Amino acid sequence: MSDQANESQYFDLHTTGIGYLSRIREVPVRKAKPFLAVTVGALCGHINTVEYRYIDCNVVGAEAEKLVRRCIEAVEADKKVLVSFRIGDIWTDPFTYRSGPKQGTPGACLKGRLLYIGWIKVDGEFVHQAKPREAASAEQQGTDQRDEGDQSAA
Repeated sequence: MSDQANESQYFDLHTTGIGYLSRIREVPVRKAKPFLAVTVGALCGHINTVEYRYIDCNVVGAEAEKLVRRCIEAVEADKKVLVSFRIGDIWTDPFTYRSGPKQGTPGACLKGRLLYIGWIKVDGEFVHQAKPREAASAEQQGTDQRDEGDQSAA
């Protein structure tokens, strides 16, 4: 019971979908370690009239970072990199345009934390597919689900 009292508790807001990766970049931070960032062009709407919602994301977690880094060359070569994603804690970031025809007018950007990539397609070809959670858990434990069934029957 005391363990639960000491644990921090959070309300998580997760957004899932599919979208195109762009603008993969390393963001330098003064007095801190730089972080990896990417823009996700999330698809929404009817399949015949697709709309995009652009979300600037900090890439969080070793696995997500490894997968995004694998996509750098493809994105820089203007290939279509489509992913299934989970983004956490989306927020709006207001700003004022500094140049161009909208100079001086307010704008807003969606931001979030890219937590998970389920699969990656480059120009329509699968290059990564995450293992289902059950299989990944069984593999981490060193036990195949089929073996568990065999052991319980014995």
